Amino acid sequence: MRMRLSTVILPSRRWHEGGRDQWLRAEQLGFHTAYTYDHLSWRTFRDGPWFGAIPTLTAAAAATERLRIGTLVTSPNFRHPVTLAKELISLDDISGGRVTLGIGAGGNGFDATALGQEPWTPRERADRFAEFVPLLDRLLTEDTVTARGTFYSADEARDIPGCVQRPRLPFAVAATGPRGLKLAAKHGQAWVTTGDPKLFEAGTPAQSVEAIRGQITKLGAACAEIGRDVEPMEKILLTGFTPDRPLDSFDAFVDFAGTHFGLGFTEIVIHMPIADSVFAADEAVFEKIATEGLAQLR
Repeated sequence: MRMRLSTVILPSRRWHEGGRDQWLRAEQLGFHTAYTYDHLSWRTFRDGPWFGAIPTLTAAAAATERLRIGTLVTSPNFRHPVTLAKELISLDDISGGRVTLGIGAGGNGFDATALGQEPWTPRERADRFAEFVPLLDRLLTEDTVTARGTFYSADEARDIPGCVQRPRLPFAVAATGPRGLKLAAKHGQAWVTTGDPKLFEAGTPAQSVEAIRGQITKLGAACAEIGRDVEPMEKILLTGFTPDRPLDSFDAFVDFAGTHFGLGFTEIVIHMPIADSVFAADEAVFEKIATEGLAQLR
């Protein structure tokens, strides 16, 4: 299976002050997909500019022609399936069917308390995610949905005419735990990982590879439980959260990509550089990776 290269564009620049140019640049460089984070704010960017994911993606859809767009990732932290489904169907229509929904259970960042709630425990996040994904799946595939859940309900929610992509836009489910992997196996057209967060600061690249290999094994077991073949499933690696530094040089990226292609990944996602941030990188290296980085793997 061929590997694809995608990028993440953080929604941290005004649209008419460089924001639009980033999405056009991603298309010009030939990236498969350009994603953005779906947060209300994020870590070290909290006190600076940060715009909403869906409006940003809508503008990106209008500005580009071929580039796929998507979230990496949306979570239940401040979303409800009914309203999210309506926004996604609209975005899929505006983009002409170029949207991928990256979706995960969320975490304890600023999103977790911005609406005034107490942060959920890992189990509460898993419980909500287990309701959120199946309901969203139904809302994006059925004209009318009524459902009663512990956390999320719908009362004759109508989503006509549905997605341009049929039966709905693809889900890329971020998961490493057993419950999340079962959701990925059942509802995901793709699976997303950032590696093992425990290894980010103190681990080695070799340890990271073994941890990810273990995640893929568990994904395979989750797929096998429902009679699904894991091999054709798209597997996406969001970089920047493992001990590796693939953007340090072109050769470093080629080695990194080759190793993870060997694990079965079909898509690697790199962050568009942001100066003076955790995503700072050499622009020339980034552009060379974008245009030549996967040539040896094809």
